[in-house]
Amino acid sequence: MAQLLDAMPDAWASVSATTRSPRPGEVDGVNYYFLTPERFTELAQNDGFLEWATYSDNSYGTPRKAVEEHIALGNQVILEIDVQGALQVKEKMPEAHLVFIEPPSMEILEERLRGRGTETDEVIEKRLRVAEVELSQKMKYDWRLVNDNLEEASRALQTYVNDHADL
Repeated sequence: MAQLLDAMPDAWASVSATTRSPRPGEVDGVNYYFLTPERFTELAQNDGFLEWATYSDNSYGTPRKAVEEHIALGNQVILEIDVQGALQVKEKMPEAHLVFIEPPSMEILEERLRGRGTETDEVIEKRLRVAEVELSQKMKYDWRLVNDNLEEASRALQTYVNDHADL
């Protein structure tokens, strides 16, 4: 994501809200907006999210107001969200372009998750099960990209975003 944003000065990445606890080094308002479950529910009930979903026992959502403000400013708005959320966005905003970024294999995904050193075995297993379900939904996306080389994948994504920008 950072490479894409560095290469595209008119791009803005939405910061998601979550009910999970911050990981070491994460900063509220930068990595996520860390909300209590009660505050998250209040926003969800008052249409404060463009999309939201529960994933691995925590809720995640995209704050609606910030996205709409950046679209109005003419920015390319990038959302890094799960399948449930992406399909909600497409329903609400049919002009949105959905890009499915997939790992080269489930084995490599597991290596990447374990390499982070931030999750328990139980959480990793749950994430892998979710990934299998999400991979089954990739045909619902406008474009699919295999992330087997970060630099090449970033360039391909940048080209796609530029080619599909609303001019």
